[in-house]
Amino acid sequence: MKDEIKLITLGGVRENGMNMYAADINGSIYILDCGLKYPENELLGIDVVIPDFAYLKENKDRIVGVFLTHGHADAIGALPYFLSEFNVPVFGSEMTIELAKISVADSSEVADYDDFHEISDQSEIDFDDVSVTFFKTTHLIPGSMGIAIHTADGAIVYTGDFKFDQTALPAYQTDYSALTKLGDEGVLVLLSDSSNAENTAPSVTEKTIGEYIYDTFKYHHSRIIVASVASNIARMQEVFDAAAKTDRKVFLAGHDLEKIVRTSIRLGALTLPAEDLLIESKQELKKMDHDKIVIVQTGKMGEPIKALQRMANKEQADINIEENDLVFITTTPSTAMETNVAKTRDIIYRVGAEVRMIADEMNSSGDASQSDLQLLMNLLKPKYLIPVQGEYRLLDAHANLAYQVGLTTEQVYIPAKGDIISINDDNMNVSGSAPASDTMIDGIGVGDIGNIVLRDRKVLSEDGIFVAVITIDRKKKKIIAKPKLTSRGFVYVKANKDLMMEASDIIEKAVTDNLNNKEFDWGDLKQDVRDSLSDYLYEQTKRRPVILPVIMEVNQHHKRSPKRKNNKAKANKPAKN
Repeated sequence: MKDEIKLITLGGVRENGMNMYAADINGSIYILDCGLKYPENELLGIDVVIPDFAYLKENKDRIVGVFLTHGHADAIGALPYFLSEFNVPVFGSEMTIELAKISVADSSEVADYDDFHEISDQSEIDFDDVSVTFFKTTHLIPGSMGIAIHTADGAIVYTGDFKFDQTALPAYQTDYSALTKLGDEGVLVLLSDSSNAENTAPSVTEKTIGEYIYDTFKYHHSRIIVASVASNIARMQEVFDAAAKTDRKVFLAGHDLEKIVRTSIRLGALTLPAEDLLIESKQELKKMDHDKIVIVQTGKMGEPIKALQRMANKEQADINIEENDLVFITTTPSTAMETNVAKTRDIIYRVGAEVRMIADEMNSSGDASQSDLQLLMNLLKPKYLIPVQGEYRLLDAHANLAYQVGLTTEQVYIPAKGDIISINDDNMNVSGSAPASDTMIDGIGVGDIGNIVLRDRKVLSEDGIFVAVITIDRKKKKIIAKPKLTSRGFVYVKANKDLMMEASDIIEKAVTDNLNNKEFDWGDLKQDVRDSLSDYLYEQTKRRPVILPVIMEVNQHHKRSPKRKNNKAKANKPAKN
């Protein structure tokens, strides 16, 4: 009997990060990764972005569990939000589960969740009609695993982030025999990492990167500030080793980083080459000579670039970038972050510090190069390929690599977010779509920021705001007080008196016209003020600020109250804006 198989791409395709895929097999849903992505420049004020869970909410009773490939934010970052909606088990390696627990513990809504299950490359989880196995992969964090869901038609294999590195330490080594075995048994469809699919040259080995970090530390004779992703354990080990060899000590800046490092040490995934390597307090840090210090900075949620900006601008309460410091950026920024990184480097140089980036001097990546991707396809021999994890051009580059090793266009599909892909032994086709809009997180708000709010934020950031307050007596059809105008981020009021006077006259005319209209409507009044004022301001300045008309209504009484000597205007509740 053949299985009914559907794959749903809820995130991680045609974008950077936010990996989340659902395998619907005979009515049971297996979730592969549950990640987030960091906002790009146009998402003003947004902290992180997570997948849309609408499809899963509609089918929540069919979800079997969440299967995680590794412990980076693009694979586990959305777990706290997911688990607040779904009470299902979570599976991952020991390291992945420990990092997932740290992520979940920071959320009060799911802090008591405890349905975590540790697996290894020897684990096999049997369900009614399928089984799930795992295989070791090489990435920048120990405990990275690929996932194989075995069906009657063959295995559904999801790689997660991976690369091939022949010099990898045992905790990071790929299990090539497991890949060969999967290929021999039959792979129906491969969902494979495309993050580095444009890279024609193999990535340098982690051993080479470690030697480069050591040379950098050796020849700099002042303080070194290392910017890294908190959960990049391989890079952290290389920094620790280089610091010990150059007689330096390491200070961990940030609560998140310290928790991850302490957890990694406890699990044996990270070792201290010297017992007194870590600087335990800021007081101790201040007493040390600068040429003996390495400060590791990761920033909020492991994203270091914004933290470097604050340090360069002297906005941190304690540790800031100073003259002669070396800022050593050991993470490879995404294409969307390149402009932000360039601005950050400029700010750092203004302080008198130096900047070095590993990505400038060597081809470093934790993801598979073109040769790695083709080797994987030759080992697994998949019937179908679905490139995932990357922007469209990367998915397309991955597809072209597949054609070079013999797959046809009918065997490769580049998915869009939300595609429901039906697969069997005979064909692969798109049979529908699921809701897959971005869910934006701003502070404690989850999904309460939409395109309209973002559009307003963008306008506010570019053209500012113009507030007009006017008081009317609707019964007497007259304006009681001339408009009071306020501008923020639009024009300097004192230097634009003529503009403000003309704007005031335009508002009065629009209000008077509405008061004389027999079918008076508050909505029409405010809209007329906005339209007439917007046209004028654009004509004069070529800018369109956000216009907020505030209309106040009062009733004036000419007869004195017998109980009071003074007659005051009685203010009604202001109209809603």
